[in-house]
Amino acid sequence: MKSPNLKVLNLSGISEPTNNIIPAAGENVARSTEGMTTKVVKGSIWTLAGQVLPMMVALIATPFTIRFLGSEGYGVLILVGLIPTYFSFADFGMGIASTKFGSEAYGEGDPEKEGEIVRTAAVIALCTSLLFAVPIFLFSWPIVTAFNVPEHFQTAANIALKITSVSFVLGILSSVLNTPMLARLRMDLNTAASSVPKILMALFTPFVLYLGGGVVEAVWVGFFAAIVGIVGILFISGRLLPQLFRLSINSEYLRPLVKFGGGLVIGGIAALLLINLEKIVLTRIVSVQSLAYYSVAFTFANMATMFSFAMIQSLIPAFSQLLTSVNRTEFENLFSSAVRLNLTWLLPAVCTMAIAAKPFFSTWAGSDFGFNSSAPFYILLFGLFFNILAFVSHSAITAFGRTDVFAKLYWIELGGYAIVATYLVFRFQIIGAALAWSLRVIVDSVVVILICKKVVGVEFRFSDHLFFVVAGLIVLSPPLIFAFFVDNFSYWLIPIGLLSFLVYSTMIWNLFLRHYERTSIRMRLEGWFRMQK
Repeated sequence: MKSPNLKVLNLSGISEPTNNIIPAAGENVARSTEGMTTKVVKGSIWTLAGQVLPMMVALIATPFTIRFLGSEGYGVLILVGLIPTYFSFADFGMGIASTKFGSEAYGEGDPEKEGEIVRTAAVIALCTSLLFAVPIFLFSWPIVTAFNVPEHFQTAANIALKITSVSFVLGILSSVLNTPMLARLRMDLNTAASSVPKILMALFTPFVLYLGGGVVEAVWVGFFAAIVGIVGILFISGRLLPQLFRLSINSEYLRPLVKFGGGLVIGGIAALLLINLEKIVLTRIVSVQSLAYYSVAFTFANMATMFSFAMIQSLIPAFSQLLTSVNRTEFENLFSSAVRLNLTWLLPAVCTMAIAAKPFFSTWAGSDFGFNSSAPFYILLFGLFFNILAFVSHSAITAFGRTDVFAKLYWIELGGYAIVATYLVFRFQIIGAALAWSLRVIVDSVVVILICKKVVGVEFRFSDHLFFVVAGLIVLSPPLIFAFFVDNFSYWLIPIGLLSFLVYSTMIWNLFLRHYERTSIRMRLEGWFRMQK
């Protein structure tokens, strides 16, 4: 919604009210948006922490697990845990569906409705997950033998797969039952409930193996971690929403939940193929070794998306609450803040990763990877820059309930992408794979942004921020130029990089942040300094 009040245009291209003529209603909207934005940012940081901490613990514990099990036994453990993940769509999209509709009910102040939605979604998820878990449980032996598990590990793998199939169902139920935490943007509680079991599993697995356990015992640790996780989620969600503990479901919500979740599932299957297609083509046309080089580049490049992925978990419930005519201005402001926040951290993050890539690959994986993984990494990073900018639009479309859009888009993309990926890999090998992926996500991002404008009616204009992107790249370019053309390992990179970052931060503060955002940051810093005294 456009305000008729006088505006002052800043260099970021964003109009902001002048300090002396903001009406009371405008102040209320700004404060409300600031509050929601703060919750989203805090929630994103908590979610990111919930991803990073278990990963760090696993990074430390995994070498011990490999040592106790041996490479063959560890491979069996990974395989057993990996098989159910191929059916991650078995929740029928109820994790996100419950969050979307539950958040709407919470925004309406209707806890009874919220409880009914969560329970109904949980029943749907239980039924659909059992359709996959029961066959895995019953046919675990043929599955194990089909994957060429060594004969002396087959009995253990058979038992372990049965246990994992039960843990799989518990994990799916947990992703639905945490809705009260997500709807209230209590990502701190959700992070604790989801990450603590993962950390416990990573810590206790090598301990159990040290005491003489094997693959089966390691999987039992994961099972008990899943039990701890779902009990913790039920306890916290029940405290936030006492109406969760009822025995009834509401058939009225079955149709919208299934329709919403069906779009996610159909789109998710196509997305799974899109994400992995160029890797399969690269392996078939070139070699497994090229796949190894490409996979390292791809994994490192995707680390740039961790914060944005974490933000999605907070944005979907926030957007779901604000996508009404009453809260439309707050929605537009939150959408704008989320995009601008992504832009703010994305530029320095991409530049830093570009500088660090080659020395990191060479040190971590060897000089061959430093030589062969760097070029595809730079191409992938370019595509990811555009891809991340579309995350906010993707969240808005999901919150609006139009998951069918992604189902149609991804299946349409799949055929063309298969042809393009095959051609580019055949012509340019590993570079072609990176080019194919980046071209696809750039096109996909532009289409998602345009669809968001049409379907959701977002008024935000990405073109208004072109000046900031160009200026930011110019300011951050000196360390990049020095690293690529002078010396990638020189200590001179530190002062050059710090100076560029200082200039960039000054530009962000004076030209990009809005007045109420600067005021909020000042107030928080002053409060923090007062607490330290």
